[in-house]
Amino acid sequence: MAEKKIPYGVMVPLVTPFHDDESIDWEGYKKIIDYCIDGGLHGILVGGSTGEYHMMTLEERKELIKKGCEFAEGRVPVMCGTGEYTAKETIELTNYAADCGATWGLVLPPFYQQTTDEGIYEFFKEIAENSKIGIVIYHNPGATNVELSVPLCKRLAEIDNIVAIKDTTDERHTAQTIAATRGIPNFTVMEAEEHLLLPTYSVGGTAAFSILFNLLPKEMRQMFDLAVEQNDFKAAMELNAKLVPFYDLMEAEPYPGPVKAGLDCLGLPGGIVRKPLTQPTDWMRETMAKLLTDIGYEVVK
Repeated sequence: MAEKKIPYGVMVPLVTPFHDDESIDWEGYKKIIDYCIDGGLHGILVGGSTGEYHMMTLEERKELIKKGCEFAEGRVPVMCGTGEYTAKETIELTNYAADCGATWGLVLPPFYQQTTDEGIYEFFKEIAENSKIGIVIYHNPGATNVELSVPLCKRLAEIDNIVAIKDTTDERHTAQTIAATRGIPNFTVMEAEEHLLLPTYSVGGTAAFSILFNLLPKEMRQMFDLAVEQNDFKAAMELNAKLVPFYDLMEAEPYPGPVKAGLDCLGLPGGIVRKPLTQPTDWMRETMAKLLTDIGYEVVK
């Protein structure tokens, strides 16, 4: 097993650009990766929910992982969405990602057919023990209807090779989990909700995801640096206030449609979303263009 590395900083859950026929736009994918890395983000997530992995075949997911690692060119660490319904399948995909050069695998808890806390624990333990790279738990109860209690999160954090939890839930759970796991070495809690980024930084969070990182990497890196690196929360709050309207739009329509509309506004390859997701509305495109113009970006007409 490779030496354990802990996620730190701002990591973008990459969109996957598609052509009009829903095939993957590989040239566009590299452009988005370069844009995010050049914008200062600390890492990339390939094949997460924002990347529409759930609309892909296993072969497409594997190709996305392979090319994502290739396009990163070692400039930043790569996390890959590798969750499957069974531990065995998850281990296989995680180790495939490891062989491609990934640093971490992002894994959902078992869902659909509900199990117990013990079942969830054993699921992650088996995966962690048999994976070549670190495992990040993806806690997203809004999508899975599986709620990981803070005591369970602490217990999972103590498993060797589980390095983080991506916490897509409310601020209380995130703050409590940060506090509960603070004494556990080689583990971190990663915020994943735009409105909760700054509050999470204020209680000790040092790693985060955001759909908006695709669109505004420089600004989101700046806010992280102000809060976490410089402890200048006054300046961070001022920047955060300017970005709140973007936070509100990220899931105002089925995501990742809104952020793809924003990328299109900047002349970047956002592209369509795959069915049955719906395309961003004209209102979304117009609103996104106005907000980008308001903060100084030149938009494509």
